[in-house]
Amino acid sequence: MGHPDILVVGAGGSGAVLAARLSEDPGRTVLVLEEGPVPPELPPELLDARVVPGAQPGSEFVRHHPAHLTPDRPYAAPRGRILGGSTTVNGGYFIRARREDFDRWAAAAGDPRWSYERVLPLLRGLEHDLDLGAGPLHGDRGPVRVARTDLSHPAAEAFRAAAKELGFPEELDKNAQDAPGFGPVPSNSVGGRRINTGLSYLAAAAGRPNLTVLGDHAVRAVLVSGGRATGVVVEHAGRRSAVEAGEVILCAGAFGSPHLLHLSGIGPAEDLARLGVPVVQDLPAVGAVLGDHPQVVLEWTPRRPMAAPVGTWIGGALHTTSSGGEHPGDLEILQSLVPLTALIGGTAAPGAPLAFLVSDQAPRVRGGLRTESADPDVAPRIDYGYLEAEDDRRRLREAVRTTAALIASPVFAELSSGLLEPGPAVLGDDRALDAWIRSRIGTSQHTCGTVPMGGAVDGQGRVHGVRGLRVADTSILPAAPLRGPAATAVLIGEIVAAAVLRGAG
Repeated sequence: MGHPDILVVGAGGSGAVLAARLSEDPGRTVLVLEEGPVPPELPPELLDARVVPGAQPGSEFVRHHPAHLTPDRPYAAPRGRILGGSTTVNGGYFIRARREDFDRWAAAAGDPRWSYERVLPLLRGLEHDLDLGAGPLHGDRGPVRVARTDLSHPAAEAFRAAAKELGFPEELDKNAQDAPGFGPVPSNSVGGRRINTGLSYLAAAAGRPNLTVLGDHAVRAVLVSGGRATGVVVEHAGRRSAVEAGEVILCAGAFGSPHLLHLSGIGPAEDLARLGVPVVQDLPAVGAVLGDHPQVVLEWTPRRPMAAPVGTWIGGALHTTSSGGEHPGDLEILQSLVPLTALIGGTAAPGAPLAFLVSDQAPRVRGGLRTESADPDVAPRIDYGYLEAEDDRRRLREAVRTTAALIASPVFAELSSGLLEPGPAVLGDDRALDAWIRSRIGTSQHTCGTVPMGGAVDGQGRVHGVRGLRVADTSILPAAPLRGPAATAVLIGEIVAAAVLRGAG
C-alpha cells in the first residue's frame, strides 16, 4: 500500500467526500481503507429509493451495533458497511442543518468557520439542486444531485391539506432557513435511484493515479509515536499489518471513530488503563455522550388501496415547534408512502397501513459509548439515554398528539379510516402515553457527538494532543442537528478536506 500522504479510514458519507476532494491535488497520494466491500458496481437493490436497505434484516451490507435506547430497550443500530457507508443504505433524506445548529457548533469549536454564513458557499458547492438551480442559496454544479419529493401522491396531498387545515405554514424549501412548516423533502435519491457518496464523489475520482480505495480492510487501531499518528493497524483476509501514512483521518462514523480512538489509547485515561490499553492521550470527551433523535412510528389505515409511489418512499414532512421549545422546528413528522413491511424490502397487502415517522429533533446529548475490551472484536457499550428527561418525554408526547390530530382532521379523514394506535384514552393521559412511547421507542439513526468539537477535536477535526490525526464524520458534531445529518456528513468531508488542502487548521 506504500506510504500515502493521507490515509482515510472509511468510505462513507464523509470519507468518500474527503478522499475525492483531497485527490484533486495530483501531488498528494490518498489511500482509503473501507471495512466493507468496494464493488465495481453496487447491487441494484441498494440503489432502489423506494426501500431502506439499512432496515432490512440480515443484509450483508449493514453492520448492527448492539445498543440500548433505554435501560430496558435493547436495540441493534444499523450502519452501512459498503462503499458509501450509510448513504448507501439510508432513506435518502438530504436536509441541511439549521442556522442555529451551525452557530452552536461554531461556538462549541471556538471556530467561526462553522457559522452558517461561512459554510453556505460549501453547501452551495456540494449540491446540484435539480429543482431550484443556482442562486444565493443553492448550487447547480456540485456532485450531489438534490431533488424534492413529489407531493402528488394522494397520501402526500392529504398530509399537505391537513397541515394547512391545522394552521401550519408551508415550507417549500427545507434547505433554506425559512420558518419551519410542511413541505417536500430534499433528497439525494433521484428518479427512483439512491445516489450515495461513492457514486456522487468517488466514481468521478476513480481514475486518478494518486487515489487508492480498498475494500474489506478493517482498521483496528491508529499507530502513534512521539505524539504523532504514523499509520494504522489493518486487518485483511485474516492477517494484520501496519500501514504507515503522513496523516490519518478517521471517517468510521459516530460509533466506529470513538471506538478506534479508544483502542488506540485516545480517550478517558482511567477507563482505558483499566482495559489494559496504553494511554496515548487523555481525552475524556471521546465517547462520553452521544446525540441522536428518538422516534416512534404511528400507522394509519387507508380507506382504499392507493398506487405505490414511483420514485421514493418519502412523502412530505412537517416541522413544528414544541410548546415552550427554544429550538424552532424541533419536532419532525415524516411521511412514508409505502407500508413498513414493504419499506424494508418485503411485501405488503393492498390497503396495508401507512406510517408517519415521528421524532424529537431537539439537540440533546445523553448516554454515551464505552469501550469494554482491548479486543477490537468486542463491541462497545452504546447507550442512547432516551426518555430520561421530562422535556424529552414532553416533546415526544406533543409530536405524537400532533400526528394524531393530523390523521383525525376532516380532510385527512377522507382518505383514512383512522390511526391504529394509540387510542383516545392513551392520547389523553400523559402517563399512559409515556408508557406507550417507551414500549415502542426507536431512533432516527442520527448519531453525533461521540468525538465532539471543543472537547476532543478542533473545528477542522484535528484530535487534541495528537498531531497528524483528524476525525471527519458526524461524531465531531457536539450534538445532532435539528434535521437529519446526512447532508451535514457530506459537508464535514468538504470542510476537513478544505482545511487539509490549504495546509491549515
